[in-house]
Amino acid sequence: MFVAAIVLSCSTGLLLFYFQVVCQKILRRRFAHDYYHAVVSANRLEFPTVRRSVAELGASLEYSLLRVALRCDFMVLTYLLKNSANVYQRFTFEEQLLILYFRLAYVCLATRHWLRWKEESAVLRLTAVLEYFANVVGERVSTARFASLTAADFLEN
Repeated sequence: MFVAAIVLSCSTGLLLFYFQVVCQKILRRRFAHDYYHAVVSANRLEFPTVRRSVAELGASLEYSLLRVALRCDFMVLTYLLKNSANVYQRFTFEEQLLILYFRLAYVCLATRHWLRWKEESAVLRLTAVLEYFANVVGERVSTARFASLTAADFLEN
């Protein structure tokens, strides 16, 4: 029984490790442009502000406001991922993995806050996922064509 518990715990640890490696590989994808700036300004998202304030030394955020801002941005971006310039109105496999990764990191943030242990890394992980989602939304919208205009042409006029 003891050996089975050790095998189960090692297998679970390796599964979580490989899951994180796959998600980090997805997040390292480079986009042709930084599309997320337009998506952030159009939807009034807060994650760049959260990232800047956490990255600066000495900046403190109220935990409840931080959680609400990240959760609201996540909800907006997942809605946009599913419905903006998405023919099938479904998430891709990579997006589903990152949604699960965000939720696990969100729980990790709550645990780290409760333990008062390195909350900044969890917040930066969450904002990286949100930036990726915003870049995907921006890329989809910029490639969508409305009559003879692209979305970028329409926004410039």
